[in-house]
Amino acid sequence: MPDTPNRDLSAIRKDIDSIDADLVRLLSRRVELAQEVGRVKGRDGRPFFTPERERSIYQSLAEMNPGPMQTRQLIAVFREIISAARAAEKPLSCAYWGPPGTFTHVAALQTFGSSSDFSPKETIPDVFQAVERGNVDYGVVPVENSIAGIVPETLDQFPQTNVRICAETYIPVHHHLVSTAPMLDAIERVYAGPQPSSQCRHWLKLNLPKAQIVEVVPTAKAAERAINDPFGAAIANRLAAETVGIPVLVEHIEDNPANRTRFIVLGYNQPARTGQDKTSVMFNVRNRPGELVKALSAFEANGVNLTLIESRPAQRATFEYMFYTDCDGHFEDEGLQGALDALKLLALETTILGSYPRQDNFGQG
Repeated sequence: MPDTPNRDLSAIRKDIDSIDADLVRLLSRRVELAQEVGRVKGRDGRPFFTPERERSIYQSLAEMNPGPMQTRQLIAVFREIISAARAAEKPLSCAYWGPPGTFTHVAALQTFGSSSDFSPKETIPDVFQAVERGNVDYGVVPVENSIAGIVPETLDQFPQTNVRICAETYIPVHHHLVSTAPMLDAIERVYAGPQPSSQCRHWLKLNLPKAQIVEVVPTAKAAERAINDPFGAAIANRLAAETVGIPVLVEHIEDNPANRTRFIVLGYNQPARTGQDKTSVMFNVRNRPGELVKALSAFEANGVNLTLIESRPAQRATFEYMFYTDCDGHFEDEGLQGALDALKLLALETTILGSYPRQDNFGQG
């Protein structure tokens, strides 16, 4: 309704209470519908996590949002609504590279919402194994950073497991200096992983030139070390600081504010085509001149855009390599189908790791 000038506080609060009552009624009805959906999915054996459906919801929200709430705020609210409604269908379990407070934990929360069951794992291979053995429904691991490049520990797991990629998400990398020390002058040591310290190198040189950098992996463990050191600090994200209970001394010490990390969701879903998709493929070729060029020409000849190509040592042979590519499109798209058919004729082995909705920027910022 239009704002009425000079209304008193009690009248405004009365309207808020009325809206809250409507929201509770509508949310309850939404959960009832989600339970009905869950019964259909259970009967038909369909997955309870459908990233293609969620992408459609978030895109619609971005398009219909009239303000003044920012789109990222609106989507954050709906992410938790969807998480709670999905839990009413079937509580989902998710493994992530822990401990709690890592950027991977942040990515898991952004993907599944707080109504899911989360299980931190010591290593990236542990996450793959938890999914493959059926101990959890899904797993979340980092795959590439906009500055540091790919995460080799993630790519190296695919030849060893049969899990697939069913979704992706991007997390902005914001680093904070956390410490129980009252001021920067008191800090003698900074606990940090190699990537966080390198991503804050310029700030550390300017503000803590004499501090010893102590390598600790991952981020949350660095914060744990710092909280027990009166002369120590750590480079950590907001969630890690809140999880450990250590104060933020200086916010946003990262040298590049545009830095972000891409995470993938591991599972056995096969998301339906949305028209805004990405496909990940793994292949290897004969160790002969020109074989890789021939293999890549399969994509060019069919008009398929490659967004990533990375080589990793093949674990079954010395000085042999596996190639990982991300490309635009869904494996059901005609152009990508043609490219994959051609690639299979040129490569020794070709494995589709998954087609999944491409993550857009709506709801982030």
